[in-house]
Amino acid sequence: MNRRSFSKLLFAAPFLRAQDSITVKAGGAEIDVTFRGDFDLSRDALIEWVDLSARSVTAYYGKFPVPHAAVTIAQGRRGRGVSNGRSFGEGGARCRISVGQHSTSDDLKKDWMLTHEMVHWGFPNMPEEHHWIEEGSATYIEPIARAKIGWLRPEQVWGDMARDMWQGLPEQGDEGLDRTHTWGRTYWGGAIFCLMADIEIRKRTHQRKGLEDAFRGINRAGGTIDHDWTLEKAFEAGDKATGTKALMDLYKEMASKPMPVNLNDLWSQLGIRRDGDSVTFDKSAPLASVRSAIC
Repeated sequence: MNRRSFSKLLFAAPFLRAQDSITVKAGGAEIDVTFRGDFDLSRDALIEWVDLSARSVTAYYGKFPVPHAAVTIAQGRRGRGVSNGRSFGEGGARCRISVGQHSTSDDLKKDWMLTHEMVHWGFPNMPEEHHWIEEGSATYIEPIARAKIGWLRPEQVWGDMARDMWQGLPEQGDEGLDRTHTWGRTYWGGAIFCLMADIEIRKRTHQRKGLEDAFRGINRAGGTIDHDWTLEKAFEAGDKATGTKALMDLYKEMASKPMPVNLNDLWSQLGIRRDGDSVTFDKSAPLASVRSAIC
């Protein structure tokens, strides 16, 4: 096992074989990265991907959300692409993610999964009925975090949200986020909650605070993936950080009953205009300043 500290990309290794490890330093944290399998990509390319993901999460949280973490990059079954990201908290923040042997640098540049997994590390482990806030927050925060370092353009972030977020809307028979555990309500329903909370915090604080301040407050209070918290404890810490009751108020609205959200109207108020794959912004829209403050 070859183990060395990494701070800058100073070498160009050939493809990786067997098992190799490096420690990446980002945002005041150390991330132990272990490779398992064979990859056409150089070690530089894989480490840069880890570094970009870590810098994205650092930009959102103001620092990397845990002091130490571990990432295992395993050779995937598919020839190309990233798949099967999964995070764990037992024994500290860590995740395992698969990369196809023949993946390219472009495949890594298009990836969202590793950033998504790292976002998980900055939020406490929840009881099963609140799994929606874990996955929903990671779904919502991941593209915004990547945009903060220039990895994504705001037009892509908002265009993707406008294209996909409808999947989180309540359907017939819905009983609220705590009681409806479908894929759409868990991931995108949780993301709708986060978007609504972000907007509400900014309204109540006259743009002085946003959802990132709430999540930074939760994280600074010790809310990380390796700690079990109640949802109420997390939201109370988040609300304290923003000086509002936005998280708890919205939770009461969405927990045990479907809350209708007119997404088309919301995109219009935010000034998001989609024409096929093209996205433009209406700076005169009522919530245009909120949209630009978020991303």
